[in-house]
Amino acid sequence: MGIDSHNIDDTRRNSRPVHSTLLRADILIVEHMCNMAKLPESGYYFNAVPPKIKGMGTFPVRAYAELRE
Repeated sequence: MGIDSHNIDDTRRNSRPVHSTLLRADILIVEHMCNMAKLPESGYYFNAVPPKIKGMGTFPVRAYAELRE
């Protein structure tokens, strides 16, 4: 799940229901995306490459789309 927002949950509350639901279903979440409207509806591969970090619940990734021909 990729979103163009700083958080998929409402940060005014001290709960994370969307995070919990998606992660329980093995759906990864990528936040802070940009230029998503420039992607075609299909015909690309999405990649989110994390750095080698241990012991964190959240971390940056290098996210990019690779267009298929």
